[in-house]
Amino acid sequence: MEPSLQHGARNDLVGEVVEVKSDGGVMSQAKVRVQGEFVLSSVMTKESVDAMKLQPGDQVRVIAKAVNVLLVKD
Repeated sequence: MEPSLQHGARNDLVGEVVEVKSDGGVMSQAKVRVQGEFVLSSVMTKESVDAMKLQPGDQVRVIAKAVNVLLVKD
């Protein structure tokens, strides 16, 4: 998976999902390992996690723009 600039954000990293957890409500948290030892977290709706079928082992792009961190699964 190659980084892409089609979205306009300059911080575009490729990583592997290492954990997905939900508090039982509407929000979930995904942790993604990028560049070896670095782990980034993204908080998103459970609906988004379900729509992406996001699970540990998935490869995703981590897109950071301003104060938002977006995960994109191709």
